[in-house]
Amino acid sequence: MTEYISPGCALIERFVATLEALPNVDVESVLWDSSLACLRQIVAEVRLRTTVEPVVVAITTKKTACPRDVRQLLSQFKELRSVYRADVQFLLAAESLSPGAKELLQAEHVGYYDSGGSLFLSAPGVYVLIDKPQPKPQEKTVRSLFSGRRANVLHALLIHPQDWFGVTDVSLRAQVAPSTASDVLGELERFDWLASRGKGPGKERHLREPGELLNAWAERLAGSTVPISRRYYVPGLKSDAQIQRLGRVFDEHQVVYAVSFEAAAQRYAPFLSSVSQVRAWLIPSPGADAAFAELDARFVTEGANLTVIETKTAGELLFREQVNGLWLASPVQVYLDLLRGEGRAKEMAEHLRRERIGF
Repeated sequence: MTEYISPGCALIERFVATLEALPNVDVESVLWDSSLACLRQIVAEVRLRTTVEPVVVAITTKKTACPRDVRQLLSQFKELRSVYRADVQFLLAAESLSPGAKELLQAEHVGYYDSGGSLFLSAPGVYVLIDKPQPKPQEKTVRSLFSGRRANVLHALLIHPQDWFGVTDVSLRAQVAPSTASDVLGELERFDWLASRGKGPGKERHLREPGELLNAWAERLAGSTVPISRRYYVPGLKSDAQIQRLGRVFDEHQVVYAVSFEAAAQRYAPFLSSVSQVRAWLIPSPGADAAFAELDARFVTEGANLTVIETKTAGELLFREQVNGLWLASPVQVYLDLLRGEGRAKEMAEHLRRERIGF
């Protein structure tokens, strides 16, 4: 039977309840002794009896933890071993842990438990790995990075992955407020996606692993679809000459647009023998309506060869490139759009990433 010397935090109590449900593991005692305070953040000890030998788990707690937090904690644990018993098993209990934090802890054989029920414990006679979805507060924080104006900052970093940026540089390129840029850079630093140098106003960052950030963004989009605003049939749009004409007419009427999906990917990194449809992001305007009239574009529900995705913000049009007179969405935007496409779109996305994006 578990012995509680004094009341503890609910998170540790849930951790203990999880241990008690494990086969071949008995929780002998949970110590909430004030003398533990001298041991650098160790707030509780859980003593276990296993089929091999007794195990002492020393627990520290945090509200949230990302790779940067874990590296600091691992350094503290190494120091603690000189004043603690050598066979102790350290464990971090947190409301939420990032995937990178969990990977680091597993690699160092340090246990963890979070409020979502994820658990890792590696000790003589017991090995437990329970992986559950991130708790909602952490999930919401991560998800918010990939939407709205915050996503513009990610876009700016991925377009120039080797550049070092200050907050002002990023905010100007991403067309966001400096406070938004600063918040996003701070979050990315916590997730260990950024390297940094300097201090204060002169501090600069750049992406440590751009491929990991792009993978995370792609994962967030999994299963989602791009909203379709209008479908048109434009006579002769299959020919390259007519697609170029579309670009000229849009420019003449000062339409702000960016072709994406297969038609753009084909121009960045040819993959298909032909493309049957042009899909473009577009900011609605009277000029756009005039351009459609000049192109003899007819609104249809079936048989469309021009799909327009209307947007009120310039996020999807950031870093667009003009190629042979046609504005194309950035390779990063095209890649993300293709992942939400159908048919061979995902194959084309991987080809574009390999041949043009490069990470």
